[in-house]
Amino acid sequence: MSTPRRTARSPGQGMRSPKASEAEREQALRDYKVTIEYKHLKQHAPGGVYVIPSLDNLRHFHGVIFVRRGPFTNGIFKFQIKLPEKYNDTNTWPQITFSSYVYNPHVNAETGELDIKSTYPVWDPHRHYLVTVLTYLKKIFYMKTFGNEAIANIDARDLSKSDPVAFRKKVESCVRESQRSVYINDPGCTAKFTEDELCHEVLRDLMKKKLKNPTTVTRAQIIDCIKEAKSSTKNTV
Repeated sequence: MSTPRRTARSPGQGMRSPKASEAEREQALRDYKVTIEYKHLKQHAPGGVYVIPSLDNLRHFHGVIFVRRGPFTNGIFKFQIKLPEKYNDTNTWPQITFSSYVYNPHVNAETGELDIKSTYPVWDPHRHYLVTVLTYLKKIFYMKTFGNEAIANIDARDLSKSDPVAFRKKVESCVRESQRSVYINDPGCTAKFTEDELCHEVLRDLMKKKLKNPTTVTRAQIIDCIKEAKSSTKNTV
């Protein structure tokens, strides 16, 4: 009876490098922490700030802020968040870039990037999270004065001190621009804005007219409004 031959195996063949395995585990942990942060963000995001993950990248988010009061009232500013591969390590700051034009001393006028490092010179993953930086993002639209730490747009900062009226006019122009460009969506954007179609306008007007008290609205009433809007739209067309 012949003895089965053993194939010679080169050193390390069929074995995973402990070092590579450790790096993979660390990256998997970072990825898990990002998902936990986003889950927390869905419940604790600052009011008026909305963020949706990209469809193909765990570290890429699309967001929008609706400013409800203060100098930037009625502004609708869209932005993107990009997280470094090693985010959740020390000094791995998120990057936030506005796709809407923002005239603000804390935002670079050319690149649209929010200056995070001036406010958080050290990024501590045990103290700083996505919700931290989004709270700061919201805060810059409600500030009425800007100190020397606002260095992303020094011209805007200096104008806010030397000529507040001229500064306010530039801010108002920036708000109007954000409203005009709201339907311009970045490629691959998950936070898309689309204009109302005729049927949506008709349905909205009908619901305002017929459903006076939202707390008592029934499913049957909504269906009736939809049917009436559909019929009305057909007749119009």
